Amino acid sequence: MNSYKIDEAQVNSSKFKTMPRLFKYLLKYKKRILLVFLLMGIGTAVDLINPLLIKSSIDNYISIKDIQGLIKLTIIGLVINIVAVIAIKLRMYLMAKTSNKVIQELRQQLYDHIQTLDLAFFDSRPSGKILARLIGDTNSLKDIIENAVTTLIPNLVSVIAVMIIMFIMNWKLALAALCSLPFLIAGVFLISIKAEKHWKAKRQKSSNMNAFINEDLSGIKIIQSFRAEDETDKTFQSLVWDDRKEFIKAVRWCDAFGSWIDLCWSVGTMCLYLVGIWILGIDTVSIGTYIAFGSYVGMFWQPIMNLSNFYNQFINAASGAERIFEIIDNKASIVSKPDAPLMPAINGKVDFKKVTFGYTGETKILKKVDFSVKEGETIALVGPTGAGKSTIVNLISRFYDVDDGSILIDGQDIRDVELESLRTQMGIMTQDNYIFSGTIRENIMYGKLDATEEEMLKAAKAVHADDFIRLLEKGYDTKLTARGGELSNGQRQLVAFARTMLSNPRILILDEATSSIDTKTELQVQAGIANLLKGRTSFVIAHRLSTIQNADRIFVIDKGGIVESGSPAELMKKKGEYYKLRQAQFA
Repeated sequence: MNSYKIDEAQVNSSKFKTMPRLFKYLLKYKKRILLVFLLMGIGTAVDLINPLLIKSSIDNYISIKDIQGLIKLTIIGLVINIVAVIAIKLRMYLMAKTSNKVIQELRQQLYDHIQTLDLAFFDSRPSGKILARLIGDTNSLKDIIENAVTTLIPNLVSVIAVMIIMFIMNWKLALAALCSLPFLIAGVFLISIKAEKHWKAKRQKSSNMNAFINEDLSGIKIIQSFRAEDETDKTFQSLVWDDRKEFIKAVRWCDAFGSWIDLCWSVGTMCLYLVGIWILGIDTVSIGTYIAFGSYVGMFWQPIMNLSNFYNQFINAASGAERIFEIIDNKASIVSKPDAPLMPAINGKVDFKKVTFGYTGETKILKKVDFSVKEGETIALVGPTGAGKSTIVNLISRFYDVDDGSILIDGQDIRDVELESLRTQMGIMTQDNYIFSGTIRENIMYGKLDATEEEMLKAAKAVHADDFIRLLEKGYDTKLTARGGELSNGQRQLVAFARTMLSNPRILILDEATSSIDTKTELQVQAGIANLLKGRTSFVIAHRLSTIQNADRIFVIDKGGIVESGSPAELMKKKGEYYKLRQAQFA
């Protein structure tokens, strides 16, 4: 699934379950919503009264030429309509403010939840698809939240009230005007099924496009290096075309709502006058009643039209809401047990007890791995690519849980302690440590947000990052863009080293961490690490075997386990797997 080429599985949750869940976010603003309802009631009442004022003016004043009474009635109508306009404007303002607040809270909740999900979740989908849900899908909900109160409820009230008034005025004319209503309901039901299908597909295609854009921009250097712009352009065009096709299909079905309503509206209006003139007779119904009825027919079908437009938004928003709640309901598999105790201060003893693990259920990377590491030992992990070196350190940090067996730190199973208290005592440095946009100082302080300036400088000096930072024009206040494009690979690595040093980890993990540093700088950094982390347990993954000659022990990882272990000197004497690796590298 971790590809822009593959559609995400459609979420099959019922929209009539999803949307009430969304609207629950409005309950926090009950007082404001009640005020909106009051304002809405004023506007709806005035709309319903207007046809009655017209009927009264014709039958009671114009017919008998009562000009004075007509003027009074006109003034009353003008005043209540001005009040209605003010109420509508205020209602729209309050709902716009509320809907924006709800979207902000929903997006924050989604972001906070994504932060808690384990690496398996991110392994399974491109970041662009996650971004699509965090931004695009949440944005699609704004109008539906606002219109649920400002469109759905007042139009429903209008439809019901108009029906009641029409039946009170003349039930025969009312039946004639509403004779096409059953056909309307049947048509809307059938059209909605098709429209919903294509809106969901459209969300998938948009997600694929976002994933590709994110992947493309992240790898733009490689694309330009290999002159692959034309190929990526073709891929982008294809994704845009797929998105466009689904959008057009969805819109066509949504447009069918309006056409079907117009047809039913026309049939109802013709039946009204057919029954009124041919069956009841023109003399039995007053002119004012006919005019009022004509107004009420429009007041009945116009809200139906508005509701159809709302339903189009509803279907689109439901697709987005389903995708959002699908992530929110996706619970992290790597979590602390209920009431799990905090991890005490780590001394550094690490034990693997018959550990078996695989990223998929079928293929096992590690098979019944056993080893024990003493406090303060430096363990080097070497072996062919894909043997499981990074897997071992990921399991120690509990980014994944073992399939079988257990991992103990200071005799404590890491699954039985509070997760955050475990990870805060570990420092992890990789080959591609991320540099955030901001100053160099801010990037280093990320390792310990409450660190003092003295502590920050001490960490930077320990890994010799201070040497090059002070040569920069603004020193530690030098601003960096995301990924630190202003610095060399080695300089970025030194900043990341300083960040990890500042966190003062009890267990240190170096995953190819010195690969981007030249030999001279590497010697300085190794000296700094040795001074600062003396007595701390560390795991070092390295393909450059020259960097691990001071390791206490070396584990050669291959074929799902440790095929060889010992000090560098011992392994060289054995002339086994490590000896072969070293000879091959230095041949």
